[in-house]
Amino acid sequence: MTARTHDLAAFTAWGYVILAQPVRSVSLATALVGLLANQLGGIAPDIDQPTAPLWRNLPLGKIFGKTFDKLIGGHRFLTHSLLGMAIFGYLALGLLNLVHPIMPHVEVHIVWYAFMIGMLSHLVLDTFTKEGVPWLLPIPIKFGLPPFKAWRITTGKIVEQALFVLILVVDIWYGSAHYNQLVTVFRHIKH
Repeated sequence: MTARTHDLAAFTAWGYVILAQPVRSVSLATALVGLLANQLGGIAPDIDQPTAPLWRNLPLGKIFGKTFDKLIGGHRFLTHSLLGMAIFGYLALGLLNLVHPIMPHVEVHIVWYAFMIGMLSHLVLDTFTKEGVPWLLPIPIKFGLPPFKAWRITTGKIVEQALFVLILVVDIWYGSAHYNQLVTVFRHIKH
């Protein structure tokens, strides 16, 4: 899947989780950092590609990206598994706890949760691609849905583009169907 599809799916998953929970007050800082973390989680598993935006935007990033790619087994290996998700989750929580003193109004556990939901949405979406996902590493079997590769999505092609539009339409419908609940959520953001 492309980054924009992963971004939209992460946002969608986070929105559904927020609306499924009892409404609670959070700071504006928590809401904004949570949204950023969700979007980062949505693309984090693709850090295993030497062409990932992180590597493209760093000095000497191309070299680091190629080295990192080889160290972790290539694209759709460690970072696209439950083990990789656990490692990312542990590192993200450590980083959030480290920077929490300079962001005292941010609720770290909510931001971490948003990041993990983004990561999970990435793995779920990639399960529907031709390559599949090795959910159970170190068992190197890639799982894909539907079970026949010919029926799965090819990244960047028309079916993925249609999926993007479908997710967007469902988001608009869901948002309008739950408008009052959304307003309540936004009213509980502390300024």
